[in-house]
Amino acid sequence: MATAEKSVDVDVPIRTAYNQWTQFEDFPEFMADVESVTQTDDRHLHWVVDIAGVRRTFDAEITEQHPEERIAWRSTAGTSQSGVVTFHKLDDNSTRVTLQMEMEPEGFVENVGEKTGLVSRMVDRDIKNFKEFIESRRVETGAWRGDIPRDN
Repeated sequence: MATAEKSVDVDVPIRTAYNQWTQFEDFPEFMADVESVTQTDDRHLHWVVDIAGVRRTFDAEITEQHPEERIAWRSTAGTSQSGVVTFHKLDDNSTRVTLQMEMEPEGFVENVGEKTGLVSRMVDRDIKNFKEFIESRRVETGAWRGDIPRDN
């Protein structure tokens, strides 16, 4: 299992950073390997990704979500993947966003990628792209403020 954790400080209030992250269908705007995300209801997402030239689809479920704190998910079908993003208020106008991901590599290309730190580089690139995306906009494209308690 490939694991990565990266943080970035963004120059927007925690509410703005969190609200933007809840707009899953906008992920292709800052996640280079994500072709599309379709949110089917408050908890379920369908992803299409292209990692190192390998196209994959998977379904994911949000397992925990608390406004301005955290969003956790895990795949339910397709590529084995899970993660959590947390939000930490640094001051009224800046937020630390930390993204942790785990992914089970499939096939030769992804297994080689795991050994060379591919997932870590992807997470680092995507979190930096999120910073550029939200700081250039200064406002979120939407928001979902619902609370989903952690699965037991």
